[in-house]
Amino acid sequence: MNGWLTSLTASGTWDFSTTQALRIASALAMGVVVAGMNRWARRGEQVPPTFQTTLVLLAGLIAMSTQIIGDNIARAFSLAGALSVVRFRTVVRDTQDTAFVIMSVVVGMAAGANLMAVAVTGLIVLAITALFLWPPGKSPAAAPSALLSFRVSQSEAARLNVDTALAAVTLRHDLISAGSAKKGASMDLTYRVTLNPGRSPADLVAEMIRAEGVEDVQFRQEV
Repeated sequence: MNGWLTSLTASGTWDFSTTQALRIASALAMGVVVAGMNRWARRGEQVPPTFQTTLVLLAGLIAMSTQIIGDNIARAFSLAGALSVVRFRTVVRDTQDTAFVIMSVVVGMAAGANLMAVAVTGLIVLAITALFLWPPGKSPAAAPSALLSFRVSQSEAARLNVDTALAAVTLRHDLISAGSAKKGASMDLTYRVTLNPGRSPADLVAEMIRAEGVEDVQFRQEV
């Protein structure tokens, strides 16, 4: 076994260096910073913990990829082809979260290419900028968002009834999908809603059922 490791080291196939390890460790550390910024930006909201873990691991993986590729174009195309097999099945809920994914990729590339000054300076500048540009987080007491789906008839009165019912029970409601039903006689709508303090999902469903022209109401809590 020792002879095999020695032969690998001698041939250059196994060339472990503390510099490589430090670059990957630095990328992971900066990934933790990116995840911390994401947690601050999403304070008071329900965020899957796996997303922040992904930000940390992604930085380390990109640092490894950058060192593997180096200046070798053939490796770059080979790695791109291998990674193209992977597909992200989870849609990023908010476009602002895309910025964190890109940030994690960039700091990982910078660490892998030994451009630590760029990575650290960029993190500092982005963190300061986020303090001024990022919207304030929701109050921890606010209810988590949920999905409300229903069918409504194609009439001005019915749509007005929907707006009235949603305004009475929800703190915020955003339309995220719409489609036709019954050969255009009705619409299937899905909203992301945040309930008013003190109101329950049953209150919202009951309010929607009472609205004339609304049917097939479904309330689903987001995970």
